[in-house]
Amino acid sequence: MISDNAKKQINSWIEKYPEGHQSSAVMEALRVVQAENNNQLSHEAIQAVADYLQMPGIAAAEVASFYENYNHKPMGKHIIRFCHNISCMLNGADELIAHLETKLGVKTGEVTKDGLISVKKVECLGACVGAPMFQIGDQYYENLTTDKIDDIVDNLKWMKFVLKT
Repeated sequence: MISDNAKKQINSWIEKYPEGHQSSAVMEALRVVQAENNNQLSHEAIQAVADYLQMPGIAAAEVASFYENYNHKPMGKHIIRFCHNISCMLNGADELIAHLETKLGVKTGEVTKDGLISVKKVECLGACVGAPMFQIGDQYYENLTTDKIDDIVDNLKWMKFVLKT
């Protein structure tokens, strides 16, 4: 369930912690395994991480269920993590999420028909000064408007076309 490449990456994180504390690498181990499993974590994948780190399965499952960056169902190649905390809500996040859902033809938590994009509501992403905002991969998009969202989404769809040819 965990590839040799994933084990190599996980081992580089385990080395950062004192001997016998390999379970401290659980967050990165879950991230690595999720990336190799179509951007989601099954119960079996979580248990495989726990076994590899020699920790109780329930402890790994608690981490995987607490943090919103772990996915437990199929997600698109690009996950739009839309901040839904107080600063973003006060600055129109709900209306912008509705706009995004309409543009993509999916509800929050679903995947577009082409498998490219998912929308996920998350708690604070720590960019309140730029509210409303969302994250795609490592990139933050702040001070969102419907026009900005349209440009960003259209660019994601265009990248799919370019990558296919």
